[in-house]
Amino acid sequence: MFRSHDDPIKVVDSVRSVFPGWDPEGVPEQSDFPISRESEKISESVDSLDNLLSILRENRILDTALDAMAMKADDEGAVFRISRQSASIGKISFVLGGSPLGGTMEVSLNGPDIVLWLEQNTWHSGRDEVPREVGDELAMTVSGEASEWFESPKRAR
Repeated sequence: MFRSHDDPIKVVDSVRSVFPGWDPEGVPEQSDFPISRESEKISESVDSLDNLLSILRENRILDTALDAMAMKADDEGAVFRISRQSASIGKISFVLGGSPLGGTMEVSLNGPDIVLWLEQNTWHSGRDEVPREVGDELAMTVSGEASEWFESPKRAR
């Protein structure tokens, strides 16, 4: 979503830092102050999520990604939002509510068995010891709170 005050070049650059193949049509022209354009939604499909998945792996946030990307998932697709400001520096920050500074991009994944796809594409070797699946008791809450899956030394005594 381009808000009326957003710099179109910076918005496109931030999306492309996560989805390099993103080539939207109808990107608004850059405007001088005072800006008279309205906010508008710009969307376009990409052929690959490889860069997104690479960033998730590099930043070691695969469990967070599984939970955040699956919160609004069903058999046909998933929808999640990520921060454009974080994306502009090549990072991924999932947005669970509100509208953070710098705006968000909404990502829609469409296809059969998307939940299975999410589980497979966020897999890491740590899941050999602590298995995970969408919606399990280890999933973070809808507000983003982490679930404790280990006993602290104080509790174990």
